[in-house]
Amino acid sequence: MSSFGEKFSESLSTVAEKVEENKYLSSLKNAFAYYLPFILVGSFATLLNTLISSKTTGLALWVPALAELAPGFTALNFATMSFMTIPIVFLLGLLLGRRNGTQEYATAALAVVAYVSVVPQVVTAAVTDQPDLTTSAAGIPAAALGAQGLFVGIIWTIVITELFRWLASVEALRIKMPASVPPAVSSSFSNLLPVFIVLVFSAIFGILFRMLTGSYLNEWIYSVLQAPLEVIFQSTAGIVIMLMTAQLFWFLGIHGGLVISPIRNPLMAAGIATNVALHNAGDAPTQILTFGFWLVFGVVGGAGMTLGLNIAGMLFSSQQDLKMVCRLGLLPGLFSISEPMVFGVPLVLNPIYVIPFIGNAGISGFIGVLAHQIGFVSPNVVDVPFGLPILLNAFISYGWQGIVVQAIIIVVCTLTWIPFVKIDDRRARLEQERAAEAEVAL
Repeated sequence: MSSFGEKFSESLSTVAEKVEENKYLSSLKNAFAYYLPFILVGSFATLLNTLISSKTTGLALWVPALAELAPGFTALNFATMSFMTIPIVFLLGLLLGRRNGTQEYATAALAVVAYVSVVPQVVTAAVTDQPDLTTSAAGIPAAALGAQGLFVGIIWTIVITELFRWLASVEALRIKMPASVPPAVSSSFSNLLPVFIVLVFSAIFGILFRMLTGSYLNEWIYSVLQAPLEVIFQSTAGIVIMLMTAQLFWFLGIHGGLVISPIRNPLMAAGIATNVALHNAGDAPTQILTFGFWLVFGVVGGAGMTLGLNIAGMLFSSQQDLKMVCRLGLLPGLFSISEPMVFGVPLVLNPIYVIPFIGNAGISGFIGVLAHQIGFVSPNVVDVPFGLPILLNAFISYGWQGIVVQAIIIVVCTLTWIPFVKIDDRRARLEQERAAEAEVAL
């Protein structure tokens, strides 16, 4: 059994190392990490619109002039949420350029221009009061700028940056300028031919793809890849599996959230963007999995619901050292920081606590999803940043109903920790008895 456990731990550690070493996954993870503050600000723009500018739910009900701020909040929401594919493509291109050794800002700009060349550049709309008539104008549809464009933006950025890396390494394609030419100008001319070839390839590929499939690249990838993934990972099983997978890595002392973030973050970003767009259109949000859901319900009190162990340890443990760790870890736990417990108990590679440490992630996620399915809470349109205390983060994202669900999760997961705390007490007593017997024998 120990041999199996060692092999299993080694396998998961290898996976985590491979994710970190893989330049695509690592760069994608970092790109979303850099952009996360903008997503949070964008979702808060919706909240500000509701609380300040709305004439039915906001301060504008009493101060009508505040309604004039609504277009500003709408613009902020569009710039951060409905436009997210472009900055994500830029950041990913920049990070891959850095990893590839090409000029990072040139690579980032190239990625954006190449992406724009394969998506529609014409917007079609129905004529007011004449639905059978349409009109077209130059522009990029929202589907290519927002969450629906994320996956094709990511895929095409990887293709373009790798092609650029290869072409930039071809000596014959470099235009060399005299030494008297400023470095910035010389560098630009050095990349001229690779940039030209990449952009021509991208534009021709885009039009040929449309001729063969009848769809733009972003439309085809969304229908074939992104939409099915959203259905899978927005399901109960998908959410529970992701949470428990992250906990497997936490069990090894590896930050599980970071390991799965290349898969999780694009889906959560797409989820909150879809919810906000539906809310702004007057429709009910539909996407459960968002950054807010993950923080408010998935890892409430810390990854693996370690806040439950704080409470169970303080109330039911007979071990003074465990009680002390639980007391010290309580305040961080209220802010969903689990490291004091993960490494202080420790929970890393601790076979006694492995079941609740991993299982509570699935339990908390399941309760959160169930609350959505029975209609007690609605998918959120306001994401919260990491670091807000529990209950407050639930209220901001889900209202008073979120507080109730979060409290239920805390109670249930605390109860699951108690039997294992008792088992750990028994282990500690046996060790003390053996130690006493060994001293007597000496």
